This record gives sequence, structure tokens and C-alpha cells, in this order.
Amino acid sequence: MPRSLWLLVIGMLINVMGSSFLWPLNTIYIHDHLGKTLTVAGVVLMLNAAATVIGNLVGGVLFDKIGGYKTILIGIIITLVSVTLLMFFHGWPIYVYLLILIGFGSGIVFPATYALAGTVWPEGGRKPFNAIYVAQNIGVAAGASLGGIVASFSFTYIFIANAALYAIFFFIAIFGYRNIDDTNVSQTSILEENRKGNNGPRFQALVILCIGYLLCWVGYVQWSTTISSHTQSLDISLSQYSLLWTVNGVLIVCAQPLISLFVKYFAKTLKKQMIVGFVVFIISYIVAANAEQFTGFLVAMVILTFGEMLIWPAVPTIADSLASKGRQGFYQGFVNSTATGGRMIGPLLGGLIVDHYNMNLLFLIIISLLFIGIFTTYIYDKKLVTGDSPQKEALQ
Repeated sequence: MPRSLWLLVIGMLINVMGSSFLWPLNTIYIHDHLGKTLTVAGVVLMLNAAATVIGNLVGGVLFDKIGGYKTILIGIIITLVSVTLLMFFHGWPIYVYLLILIGFGSGIVFPATYALAGTVWPEGGRKPFNAIYVAQNIGVAAGASLGGIVASFSFTYIFIANAALYAIFFFIAIFGYRNIDDTNVSQTSILEENRKGNNGPRFQALVILCIGYLLCWVGYVQWSTTISSHTQSLDISLSQYSLLWTVNGVLIVCAQPLISLFVKYFAKTLKKQMIVGFVVFIISYIVAANAEQFTGFLVAMVILTFGEMLIWPAVPTIADSLASKGRQGFYQGFVNSTATGGRMIGPLLGGLIVDHYNMNLLFLIIISLLFIGIFTTYIYDKKLVTGDSPQKEALQ
């Protein structure tokens, strides 16, 4: 990988590690330390996710207008100021306001980072986006693990560690990202894309693709919400459930050579890669639906992880291919906001289904949504490839 991409990867790892110190413990802090109900905690987390969606879209537009370097710095500064204030003011309701600002600031950073990754190594195909994806998962695993240890001493230390990591990310960005910016691209509005006739269908293709991506996230987020509660009802311990996510993180890092070989020989186009990933997801949920012991959920998680490794990096790669000059940031912002939207909708939908019906119906609905995702993935580029064979080869 180019040196500039390594800087983006390291920055993303530290960024996600910082946020992962806090987000797994938000519900515990709001409920146990601030004395609020779980419903209130859920509303607060939804507000945080909504702010992240807005940040994703703003970050994408800013990338196209002022470049990646300035956009990332704006996002970091908003987040750094918020987490620094959180060290001193973490009572109710200031905690909520700062959490919303943190979501907005961090949301700005993600699409700009992905867009820059595609810019600095355009010939890399899926590789730059896969590298950012792996860095994110290492950051999540490390941050969540260390956060639990730090929180066992004091929640105040969580806020301090969070601020320290964002400060490190700020210095990496301010000194390392200045020379890898791509500010020579011109802004192209959606209206201009539609008038040109060839770019409008590209955005339509992205929207269709992201419908399946959102549905996939709606199912995936159940593993940290309804499925986690389901495992508790089956007398599976919290330590065993936590081990599932450890396996997920280790596989994402260690199984990359296997995924590369599979993509090289069996799923040579991004479309095939995604469709196979959806099928793998479906198999995972079938296994989970029939699991009654820890080993069953472990097998389901291993299968799920391979599906995740096929789908998650493919979507930003396709978005980069679809984006015209000057729209890379907006397209990546749209992709990131779609994922966040799935994380918002998923817990609410899953909770309603399980509360009023049962887990079996939820698994059936998730599998049905994934079949819809296969369909949208299959058709997303049909208008692009009709009479335009060069795009067919590049975009599938």
C-alpha cells in the first residue's frame, strides 16, 4: 500500500479505538450511573446515530467542496472538543448533548477517509477500502476490550482515554494528511448529474445498491441486540457471548488471505462478491435460528464474519467506481449514512418483533430482507450496463 494510505489506516484505527472506548458502555453509564431507564438510553443512542447520519452526509459534501484534509480536521475538532468537555461535564442532560456532537463530528470523518482512500490508490480497487475496514475492526476490538478494563476503575478514565486518543488522531491528521488531499476535483451537484444524463443513473444505482446494504445492516445489528438477549435466555454466559465478537475480530484480521483467494478465483466481480456475501449471511442466520447451545452460535458467527468480509468493503468500492469527479465524498457519505441508518432501524424493528411475537419470526424476516438485498444487488447497475459494456466490466 502507498504510504499515504497507511497514514489513513492508522488514523482510522486510532479514531475507531477512541470511539469504541465509549459506545459499548453508553447504555450502562446512562442506566446505572445517570439513573435513566433503558428506554431513555435507547432514545439517546438513536439521537447519537441520527447525528452520525447527518455527519456522514455533511462530511461527504464537505469533501467535495473543500477537500479531505480540511473535512477530516473539522470532524476531528468537533469530536475532540466534545470528548474533552465530556471529561469535566458528564451529568444529565449535558451528556446527551455532547454525545450528539460526538456522533456528528465522527460522522464527518468517515466518508472523507473512505473518499481519500479511493483517491490515493485508485488502481487498488477494493484493497484501500478493505484496509480501512480491517483497521476499523481492529480499533473496535481493541477499544471495546480496553474500555471495559478502564471502566472497571472509573468511568472518568474512559472519558480521559477517549480524549487522549482523539488528540493523537488530530496530530496524525494535521501533520500527515495535508499532502495527500485531493482538492483539484470540481463540485458536481445532483441536479447537474441528472442533466448530463450519464451520471444521474449512477446515483440511482447507488441508491438501489444501498437499499440492500441497509437491509443487511438491519439484520447484522441484531447480533448485538436481540440475539444477545436470546443467548442469555438459553443460559449462554456473557463471557461466551463476548467471545463471539472476539472470534469475529480475529477472523476479520487473520482470514484476509482466504478472502483474497476466494475473490480472486470464485467471485471476480464486486457484484458476485456481494451476492455470495448475502447468501453466506442467510446461511449464518439459518444456523443461528436453530442454535440452542454456544457452539451453534459460534458456528453462525464464523459464517457471518465471512459474509461481512465480502459485503462491507465492496459497497464503498462500488460507490467509488460510480462516483463522478467531484462527487466521491458525497457518494461515500451516502454509503456511511445508509449503514448508520440500518444500525438505527435494526434494534427498534428487532425489539418490536421479539416483544410482540418471537425470535423465530425475527430470523424469518431477516432472511427475507437478505433475499431482497440479493435482488437489489443484482439489478442495481442494469441501467448502467445497457449498451455500455466498459461500465459493465468496471462496476459489476
